[in-house]
Order: sequence, then C-alpha cells, then structure tokens
Amino acid sequence: MIAKTCLALAFVATVFGAPSQPSYGYTPQPTHEFYRQEPAKYDFNYAVKDDYSGNDFGHQEARDGYDTQGSYYVLLPDGRLQKVSYNVNGDSGFVAEVTYEGEPQYNPAPSYA
Repeated sequence: MIAKTCLALAFVATVFGAPSQPSYGYTPQPTHEFYRQEPAKYDFNYAVKDDYSGNDFGHQEARDGYDTQGSYYVLLPDGRLQKVSYNVNGDSGFVAEVTYEGEPQYNPAPSYA
C-alpha cells in the first residue's frame, strides 16, 4: 500500500511539477529594444553609356529620413534625352518633373520600290 501511495505521489509531482513548455534557455525579449525603427539614410547612383549599342541611361537618389530626392535619364530612340527629377517628402507623395532635351530625329522610311 505504501508503495502504491509513493508511486501515485511521484506521478502527481511529475505531472504538476514539470513546466508546460520545454525550456531551452531562451528568454524572449521585447522587440523594441532590438529593432529600433530609424528612418532610412542612403545615397546611390549609376550610369551606363555604351556607344556601340547606343545605350545611355542613369539614375541617382538620396534619402535622409522622410525626404527623398532623385533623378533618372534615358536616351530615347528618336535622339532626345528624357530626364525625370522627383522628390518625396513625408506624406506629400511622389512629385515628378519630366523634361526633354534635343529635337526628335527620324530616319526616312525605307523605299521598297
């Protein structure tokens, strides 16, 4: 009888004494301490000019916090250079200005006669 009582008490102690989830030595930390949300800050640019293929394009952009300014350009097939300058400041949205340099040049249509 004593053996059965000891066995029952050992079982109860095992069931109620054990943690409900396994512990691996990891304690979750609040995310605000590890992942601080800071506004982005960067600056980049690139350009391609290949005389053989005729490719001529580029892009530059700078951002500091919520203020972004940049521009990009491309040489169009008609010989004009298209430039786009833009800025974004907070909730103002994307504001762009498109300009063209040069006059369009068209090759004469081929004669099939």
